[in-house]
Amino acid sequence: MQLASRFAPRSPILRADRPLSDDQIRAVAPSIFAEAAHESRSQRYSYIPTAAVLAELRGEGFQPFMVCQTRVRHEDRREFTKHMIRLRHASQINGDEANEVILLNSHDGTSAYQMLSGMFRFVCHNGLVCGDTFADIRVHHKGNVAGQVIEGAYEVLKGFEHVQESRDAMRTITLDDGEATLLARSALTLKYDSPDKPLPITEEQVLMPRRYDDRRRDLWSVFNRVQENLVKGGLSGRSANGHRQRTRAVQGIDQNVRLNRALWMLAEGMRQLKA
Repeated sequence: MQLASRFAPRSPILRADRPLSDDQIRAVAPSIFAEAAHESRSQRYSYIPTAAVLAELRGEGFQPFMVCQTRVRHEDRREFTKHMIRLRHASQINGDEANEVILLNSHDGTSAYQMLSGMFRFVCHNGLVCGDTFADIRVHHKGNVAGQVIEGAYEVLKGFEHVQESRDAMRTITLDDGEATLLARSALTLKYDSPDKPLPITEEQVLMPRRYDDRRRDLWSVFNRVQENLVKGGLSGRSANGHRQRTRAVQGIDQNVRLNRALWMLAEGMRQLKA
């Protein structure tokens, strides 16, 4: 089991190689077990109990393997703040990778209930988030929402067929040096989004493999190297004023999901161009 605290300062995440128990989840993300909405919510706000959703999903064969919640400034929101759970279905767990349902919710109005499709690489404990091409289910905290929740999980699960097709297609596409550099440069622009400032690291650093098996030149391997280096950080670079620094990991829930999805869509665009 791995307990990491880099997802956000003082806001730990817990990821395990076996399904998490309620006690393990509660110790890291107590907001998942909120029994009502935060007192700031009006009567029009439909409370979606994440713990009840989790229980229903477990009954349908989904199990949680990772949980986290955001850091809060006000302690009274700690039990209600935005949280994320990544679940795998028994039928979707396989060798080096597992498809995941990513569940986002809060009980204080900071987010809608949302489910996304994702993929987890066991070799590097690096969660990929698939982009808008595939399932993205949003349920707002209004009206009767119970039926939409479980149905949404299966909509995401169906989307994995398309995810696997794209992944398999990426593995058949070889990138030359120029194409890999172009992908890395585009990815850097997505993360730093500052055309008027020099980038803190180079394309070569973003393309550097962290393990021997990732040295392959196919689009899937190149994409994984780029994604891991940008999300995990730790690369030596320079700030805009020339000072040496190491790149930071993408820590917040929203930033992590947003960058992951953008990178996936970038790789999808390259796949379509090369098809």
